[in-house]
Amino acid sequence: MAEVKVFGAWGSPFSKRVEMGLKLKGVEYEYIEEDLKNKSTLLLKYNPVHKKIPVLVHNGKPISESLVILEYIDEAWEGPNILPKDPYERAKARFWAKFIDEKCVPPMWKACWSIGEEREKAKEEASEALKFLENEINGQKFFGGDTIGLVDIAANFIGYWFPITEEIVGLELMTQDKYPNLSKWAYEYCNCSFVKENLPPNDKLVEIFKGIIQAQPASN
Repeated sequence: MAEVKVFGAWGSPFSKRVEMGLKLKGVEYEYIEEDLKNKSTLLLKYNPVHKKIPVLVHNGKPISESLVILEYIDEAWEGPNILPKDPYERAKARFWAKFIDEKCVPPMWKACWSIGEEREKAKEEASEALKFLENEINGQKFFGGDTIGLVDIAANFIGYWFPITEEIVGLELMTQDKYPNLSKWAYEYCNCSFVKENLPPNDKLVEIFKGIIQAQPASN
């Protein structure tokens, strides 16, 4: 039997991408929780370049970067497709997954934890990026059509983590009025039984995010 290990962090949307990919394929794996403030020697050995989670180790061979890992999982194991079979649709899925990581997640996260002019700029950047996703999902249940695929898993931060953070910090960015298609997608995605059972507990994330707020210096 193949040896499969995942080095991750329970509250990380990037770790959860990998776990969801493996569970979608029905692959058994050993999960290893990392202390991101005191990273293990194994993590540093397996990912010496970025020194980050997640890392998938398959029969002793490490693969880093969540989107790369998801493609590897799709190719290495039988089961439901993570990426479409059609070459053009596969290219589109890769494009939107990369778009989410580069153009959506950074400004959305920054909008939550910055203040003043910096927050406003981040909100503007995030809003522009979300408009593209709003148009892309139009008329579909999931980005992958009727079934969950690469882009849906890549967008898990947008669907689950971000709304929790928004509420805690008092931010109104991804509203239902402004992004009805994305809001509907987020509901469908988070309430899909497969996704729901693999998301981190809401109350634990709330506790973590409140801790971040308390640790921030008071603004004038």
